[in-house]
Amino acid sequence: METLLLNKDDVDENTPMADLISAIEDAFAAYETGDAQMPAKSYVDLPQYNGDFRSMPAYMDAGDWDAAGIKWVNVHPDNPADHDLPTVMGTMVYSDPETAFPLALMDGTELTMKRTGAAAAVATDHLAVADASSFGVVGAGVQAYTQLEAISKIRDIEEVVVSDVSDDAVQQYVDHFSDRFDVRGGSISEAGHCDILSTVTPVEDPIVTAEDVGDHTHINAMGADAEGKHELADDILLAGTLVIDDHAQTTHSGGINVPYHEDTLADDDIDAEIGEIVVGNADGRTDSDGVTVFDSTGLAIQDVAAAHVVYEHASEHDNGYEFDLLGV
Repeated sequence: METLLLNKDDVDENTPMADLISAIEDAFAAYETGDAQMPAKSYVDLPQYNGDFRSMPAYMDAGDWDAAGIKWVNVHPDNPADHDLPTVMGTMVYSDPETAFPLALMDGTELTMKRTGAAAAVATDHLAVADASSFGVVGAGVQAYTQLEAISKIRDIEEVVVSDVSDDAVQQYVDHFSDRFDVRGGSISEAGHCDILSTVTPVEDPIVTAEDVGDHTHINAMGADAEGKHELADDILLAGTLVIDDHAQTTHSGGINVPYHEDTLADDDIDAEIGEIVVGNADGRTDSDGVTVFDSTGLAIQDVAAAHVVYEHASEHDNGYEFDLLGV
């Protein structure tokens, strides 16, 4: 048996977004129904290198298929300047749950971007107005691209507004999507008054206020992944319908972590987890909803679900490089 090696381009090529969105929805459902195992994300702090490692293992059973794996990912902010390397790099080990054989080793950075976009699409499908046609994004980094790619699969997006502190980043985003959408740069408020807004920034002081969003905007708060990060003003979180991906992770490092630990926001202010909505144990958008918020931290079950899609597609199309890793 051989292990399939898949680099960044291979992951990109072998991730049909519609299939990925479906698999991520399956992952949320499996987690809600108890058909998944996801130990807490563990950290290895390396202050001497101004960085850390994070390990994210998981197993899930979607009924027709199951999947297991672990993502090993870092955050080293000094890498670009000191070593000409990315701040974040990830490696995904995808294993056969029955035998534990490592079926694939794949780039986890591209995988993370893809599954993050797909998670926002699942939430958007359940929480945005049915006829949503405009999309705004605050933050024009790499994560912003898969947000639009995924969300446009489940809503007929026509107008796009992108806001970022970097004019160059905005222009690159506009150039990338100009042949598919009516896309332009704009203010945070202009982006926030779209039907759907995704925030993908690392800020610690809120940059989106209640006045910056429309009366029925659905917000995907995707940027917070560590303690102290805080994109949305507290009154948005308190007044809107608030949906999270996982209580432990979101209260520790999601968009609600700061107001939660300051006792500004409590458990009673959280309306549902996304898995509850997916399986029908809680309502998605209702006629009485105004602003809705999905606070996403990114779950290991999403990674294994995404790895499943990539591996199956690559195997079917004979993509990637087969390597005798274990010699068995």
